[in-house]
Amino acid sequence: MISLRHCCLVPAALALILAGCGSKRPYQINFMPAPDVYSEDIVNPFADFSPIEIDDGDAGILYLTNRAPDPDADGTAYTGKRGHVVRSGVAQVELGEGDYTWEEARRISLLKNRTEDYPLKVSSITEFGVVPNTISPIDDPADYNATDFAVDEMVRRIQVHLDRSKLKDVTIYVHGYKVVFENPILVSAELWHYLGYEGSFIAFAWPATPKTLAYFADSATAEYSAWALRQMITEISSRTTAENINIIGYSAGTRIVVTALDQLNLLAKFVTPEIKQKYLRIGSVILVGADADRDNFTRIVGEGVLDIVDDFNIYISEKDKALGMSRWLLAGQNRLGQMLPRDQWTDAGMAFLAANPRLRVINVTEAEGSKSANGHGYFRASPWVSGDILMTLRYGLSPAERGLVMHPEVAAWEFPPDYLERLRFALQDVTDPDRVAAAE
Repeated sequence: MISLRHCCLVPAALALILAGCGSKRPYQINFMPAPDVYSEDIVNPFADFSPIEIDDGDAGILYLTNRAPDPDADGTAYTGKRGHVVRSGVAQVELGEGDYTWEEARRISLLKNRTEDYPLKVSSITEFGVVPNTISPIDDPADYNATDFAVDEMVRRIQVHLDRSKLKDVTIYVHGYKVVFENPILVSAELWHYLGYEGSFIAFAWPATPKTLAYFADSATAEYSAWALRQMITEISSRTTAENINIIGYSAGTRIVVTALDQLNLLAKFVTPEIKQKYLRIGSVILVGADADRDNFTRIVGEGVLDIVDDFNIYISEKDKALGMSRWLLAGQNRLGQMLPRDQWTDAGMAFLAANPRLRVINVTEAEGSKSANGHGYFRASPWVSGDILMTLRYGLSPAERGLVMHPEVAAWEFPPDYLERLRFALQDVTDPDRVAAAE
């Protein structure tokens, strides 16, 4: 959350300069372009929001990480190495130098054509502790000083967010490869900001290495980290009143999401519906620029993974050069986030997608801004794609309800040229207070 004192970007989440990062220049990202659904005044994400009086003690972006602590940091910070346990905590994020008011921050975030950059950076990090049940049987718990507070405080803060929100969902963001710890914190801050600080948001920071040559090492670590995400999903589900747990996976982080869901699905086959309801309330799963094995994903779909989610949204592109390189490095293994050539769309595959509308393939090739950053950075760079993701999270809308159209030849949803006009019309029912009240 951006600290309300700093601009509530918001109720407690945008403050940055990693305390004790150890580097000369604190890591930062520039505020992502405003989603067109907001900049075109189709929807106001803050229409129902007023700076909520949140205790300073509950402000910030919650995080879970299995990274190792940085022994050289002057404060809490994490490296790109495996930490072997899950740690929880909260990070404060600020916009600029933290001197913006809430109104200024809101205005800046909704500008379509900004004339200058607005950096986000982490100002402080507070760790709650090591989650006790994540310590391996070959390690001594005394070495980690694990405490129930690590889970109790995380759960308490999630519940505070849910209790004050109309949206009763928890969303977990899983980042890609080659990024530092602060990156998923800042991206989560942006996304939660554009959700109007509804629900609760958590950054899952797995041990990625900020080096291009670490691709294969990060790939292995991504698969390894799935257990941590799986355990925390069941922890949050069983101990909070969240109606849904949504998951956003980006790039190599989608491997973590896919593997965790595969494990949860296999476990769910042996439990009662009541236990599923307690431990598996997974809502929308969103995979963007998925650097995951397409064949393996097909396998887990065949295993029944759709039975444990509300909907599975896979964003693909014909112009994603990063996934093209990944495919080359992996000896031709097809990546899930690549657009399948027309001649490889089988009749059986398209029939399956038609019969299972919860599995949605969304082609972003024609979306505004989709070719940014080698065609792999559209997650944040495309005002159409980011808005589409946010409308799924905020309102639970289907692709057709979000203004997308089905391709005439293959079973993929696309962004038509008149996408914004279609979206404006489609959102009337869910954003008009009178119509919503009548429906209720």
